[in-house]
Amino acid sequence: MITKEEVLQLLSSTETYRIERTTSIRDMDKFQEAICAFSNDLPNSRKKGYLIIGAYDDGSLSGLKVDDNLLKNISSIRSNGNILPVPVMSVDRFEYNDGDLLVVEVSPSFVPPVRYRGRTFIRIGPRRDVASETEERILMEKRTSFMATFDATPCFSAKISDIDTDLIKNEYLPKIIDPELLTDDDRDIKEQMASIHLYDMEHDRPTNAAVILFGKDPKFFMHGAYVQYVHFAGTDNGSEILNERVLKGGLAKMLPVLESFVRDAVVTSRPVPISMLREQTVYNYPELALRELLMNACMHRDYQSNTPIRFYQYSDRIEILNAGGLYGEARPENFPTVNDYRNPIIAEAMKALRYVNMFNRGIDRVMTMLKENGNPEPIFKVDKITVFEAIVKPSLSINLVNNEEKVTKLVTKTVTKQTEIVNEILAFCGMPRTLTEIMEHVGLKHRSNTKQRYIDPLLQNGFLIMTIPDKPNSRNQRYKRASS
Repeated sequence: MITKEEVLQLLSSTETYRIERTTSIRDMDKFQEAICAFSNDLPNSRKKGYLIIGAYDDGSLSGLKVDDNLLKNISSIRSNGNILPVPVMSVDRFEYNDGDLLVVEVSPSFVPPVRYRGRTFIRIGPRRDVASETEERILMEKRTSFMATFDATPCFSAKISDIDTDLIKNEYLPKIIDPELLTDDDRDIKEQMASIHLYDMEHDRPTNAAVILFGKDPKFFMHGAYVQYVHFAGTDNGSEILNERVLKGGLAKMLPVLESFVRDAVVTSRPVPISMLREQTVYNYPELALRELLMNACMHRDYQSNTPIRFYQYSDRIEILNAGGLYGEARPENFPTVNDYRNPIIAEAMKALRYVNMFNRGIDRVMTMLKENGNPEPIFKVDKITVFEAIVKPSLSINLVNNEEKVTKLVTKTVTKQTEIVNEILAFCGMPRTLTEIMEHVGLKHRSNTKQRYIDPLLQNGFLIMTIPDKPNSRNQRYKRASS
């Protein structure tokens, strides 16, 4: 139970989602709604909630004297049957000079949603409210994180004929089961699938994971099980649509198509001159970074939602959004250090199929690849309860958006100037010249820079020759234009 000193700290705390102060002593409905809301712990803070009776909103004490009758009434809330499942709570009285406080300490429930008289109450910041359908589903998801996950439960409307069993037999099972064991396995396909959580023998139905991974038409059973790609000409959804596509089907067949689509339709490259004689290929987005983000979206999404994975490309960014926020142990304050799996069977299969690594390195790899390609640091919106969103901006090196014309002009001007200097050097070196003479002629001042940028490339490409080739660094060295 909380200590007397900790109660005083709570009175001035800004963590409003886990503290409710009141001066009322008779509003039992209000007390029970508060306890219900703290039990549900919608923000998934994993912290205890506190109902503090005898304090104003500003933290000052009202002068309440807590008697045994009030203590007994509040304690009876736990077992009066109005809040189910029964809340985990304790009640204590604290005496101060300015009055007493009655403090109810409520632990987050392991089996939400918790309901008070049939209604699910939650805390949204300092406010208490009734949970929406989506918020109730999030609470149900928290419950299943301690039991069977959604992907492990049977899909009651599906049959074995809705699953591509040939794909499972010929491609998936050989990747996850030792070949010798597989050769000696004479069980039928249902039993084999059940051994890897793809079939529920008790209900004679494939699991949701089987439908998502190997279903012939997962969208028929889960309406949001597809990827929606839209390429907008501008920076918002109101701009002209340049391209759009729906990628659907079981993940085992859809993911290779998604990979190819990213490579062929999204990632672009162009050569950028970095010197007179060299070019470097730069990309608007690193293919593997986009691949990693999309694979994570397919693996971690909430498949109970009707919202598809949104893969939107704008002129200045790409947005990848999937239903389902951070799950389980993963929370905004520990992202991306801590990871958890909403769909562990799907995650295991995607690892076996080599689409993900399942070692919590995906986000770090994305950030490294973007940095190496010259892209700004990605933005991850992890504070939303119902969705996870990643925003990636194009490479600053290629700058295909607003500054393309400016960059092109700058590069062209630079290369043109270098070409003029090269032509002057070649014309001047019709007879042998020293490096000092060349620098004075073309107006260059830095000896090492002149040699590295102009003389050495011309020597390497056969445009200039040395008069003393055996002693490249001789003080008497001169340079002469090669004969054509």
